[in-house]
Parts: sequence; C-alpha cells; structure tokens
Amino acid sequence: MSAKRSIASIVAMTMLVSVLALASAACVSARVGVGFGIRVNVPPPPLRREVVLVQPGPGYVWVPGYWDWDAPRGEYLWIAGAWTRPPHRHAVWVEPRWERRGRESFFIRGHWRR
Repeated sequence: MSAKRSIASIVAMTMLVSVLALASAACVSARVGVGFGIRVNVPPPPLRREVVLVQPGPGYVWVPGYWDWDAPRGEYLWIAGAWTRPPHRHAVWVEPRWERRGRESFFIRGHWRR
C-alpha cells in the first residue's frame, strides 16, 4: 500500500512540475523593480468605472478591479473589484499595475504588504 502511495505522490509531483513549467513558458517574465512582471506587447484597455457598494462589515478593504492578462487566450480579462479581508490586521493592499517600458507593457500583480 505504501508503494502505491509513493508512486501516486511521484506522479502527482511530476504533473505539478509539468503544469508549472508550461505556465511559465506560456508567458514571458522579466525583472521589473522589486518584483516580476508579465511582458505583453499590447497595453491594457482603460480601467472600467466601478460602483463601490457598502462595506459588508468592519475589517473589509475594497480591492479595485483591474485588467489581467490571460496568456492562453491571448487577451485581457477584467477582474472586478471586491470587498475582502486582509490576511492580517496591518496589511495594506498594493494595487496591480501596468508599466510601460519602451514598446512593451509589463503587468505587476497586486499583493498585500505588511
């Protein structure tokens, strides 16, 4: 039984490594500032206007919508804004952003900062 579990673990790990390798090959990454950015040859559309609804309760933070790059589809997708709880009390949301570098645009993902 443990040999079957060992083989299953190896197969699962191999599949995970393969998926990660394919995902990283699907989009070209480049070092931008302190983080990594996804290089896209076309700048994103203008941001959409969003209606910010009433805060659902104490401790929620509004995370605005943004354009994300969908590499397999080769197009931008709108990620709608939402109320969310930070991972810890002093966390600050750093919005995702697009930076223009020469003729290319780089997407830097949003993240929580301490």
